Amino acid sequence: MKVILLDEIKGKGGEGDVVEVAQGYAENFLFPKKLAVAATKGNLKQLDERRNNIAKREAVRLATANETKAAFEGKTVTVDVKVGDEGVLFGSVTAAMIADAIKAQLGMDIDRKRVELGKPIKVAGAHTVAISLYREIKAEVVVLVGVTAEELAAEAEETAEVAEAETAEVETEAAAE
Repeated sequence: MKVILLDEIKGKGGEGDVVEVAQGYAENFLFPKKLAVAATKGNLKQLDERRNNIAKREAVRLATANETKAAFEGKTVTVDVKVGDEGVLFGSVTAAMIADAIKAQLGMDIDRKRVELGKPIKVAGAHTVAISLYREIKAEVVVLVGVTAEELAAEAEETAEVAEAETAEVETEAAAE
């Protein structure tokens, strides 16, 4: 059954798109929620008249998504959880926890469904998480789990010092031979 989408539906299309869907999906889900209308001659004619308005709204949505992406660039969010001896969490960090941390620390209200986590985070440390803003536009945020930025910097500095010491040892051994 051909329908005209009135709103964006993930995996189907955006506002104004004419798509083919199953009849049951259209009649039991799309039509009652007013997400689509049947693609009749009259509705298609109305769609042609509304194309300009739809294009303007689409441009505004894209601009807003790009602004939000720019606001997220380089941002770090800390999620405070209990961590075991070897850096393993008691429980896990979910998309909802990350969305709440973003709202509290950055002041941006993000729906938890937009946080693309894949699987819950179960290990302490820094994790890069993608946030789907609009269609293909995604922002990346670094999530610090169970550690603060200062602790992470100190740990990185410590690791660098150890690596330098090991490199110096290898160079002195090579020079001795």
